[in-house]
Amino acid sequence: MDGAVRQGALVISLDFELMWGIRDTLAAGGGYRDNLYGAREAVPRILDLFAEYDVAATWATVGFLFAESREELEHCSPSMKPRYANPALDPYAELLGENERDDPLHFAPSLVKEIAARPRQEVGSHSFSHYYCLEPGQGLAEFEADVVSAVRLAAARGLFLRSFVFPRNQVRQDYLGALASHGFTSYRGAEANLLNRPRPGTSGSTPLRAVRLADTFLNLTGSGAVPWTDLVCGGELVDVRGSRFLRPWTANMVFESMRWNRVANSMVAAARRGDLYHLWWHPHNFGVNLAENLAALRRHLELYRKLSGECGFRSLSMSDAAEVARLRCATASDHPIGLHTVHHAGQASS
Repeated sequence: MDGAVRQGALVISLDFELMWGIRDTLAAGGGYRDNLYGAREAVPRILDLFAEYDVAATWATVGFLFAESREELEHCSPSMKPRYANPALDPYAELLGENERDDPLHFAPSLVKEIAARPRQEVGSHSFSHYYCLEPGQGLAEFEADVVSAVRLAAARGLFLRSFVFPRNQVRQDYLGALASHGFTSYRGAEANLLNRPRPGTSGSTPLRAVRLADTFLNLTGSGAVPWTDLVCGGELVDVRGSRFLRPWTANMVFESMRWNRVANSMVAAARRGDLYHLWWHPHNFGVNLAENLAALRRHLELYRKLSGECGFRSLSMSDAAEVARLRCATASDHPIGLHTVHHAGQASS
């Protein structure tokens, strides 16, 4: 296939949340504590790999992590907050230290600064408070107030948020207007299969989680490749939907080979068809077994480099992909335009 005519792209997004993403489901003092502390080491190491392979990524960051101190976080918090029916979901009840040095699981301004300073890395939003859009006890007004706080705190750091990832993938179409009105141009929609459709709660029933886990190793839901024509341009936001969650390395050699091949085969299919392949995960997924997870990621990036040379496969952030989709719509083209024209869409220099 002529890559100059049909160019696919690898899109990577990371949900950067530390304690805010697991506080109601996993105790930081338990076995997951190592993952959370390990995530702080994983972030710069992942950034180093992205720089080595000239790979773009969107780091969808919980707004609380931007804060330099508890005082600043409280000052920037919205007056209108969600009143979840389940009080365990309320992040504003969380006990906090004074700052990042005192409490590195709830504050991470130094890591946000490092991400923003690296080439081709976009700082996006994972909401201000790890906001749950499908849980009872909240509504559009509270969500918009949360978005405003995220945008304002990021702007105070010289960062302009353009890409949004809904916490726990609780995507709500009726909330998209609030994102568009505050400068967002893209969001990550749910994978296009029944296993991953947006739902309240964490990850669904036990049978559903089992089938979703099996899909990590066996092709139960297809490649997840996203045709450019699926990036809807009719509204103000472009849905750069997810293709696959990159699960962490497993010590079982057979399962690890199956896990890697599942992603690799899908990436190859996307590149050859000229589609997008949107891979996502959390830094804390690499928080333990960091060397093994980085080695597995390197293998995927080596494959990306190979596909780039063979069929023009490109690397884009979420906002980059949204810009390309809009240009395609504007020109009424049947094929993707040259992706090399897109640079750091929507991200201010820091």
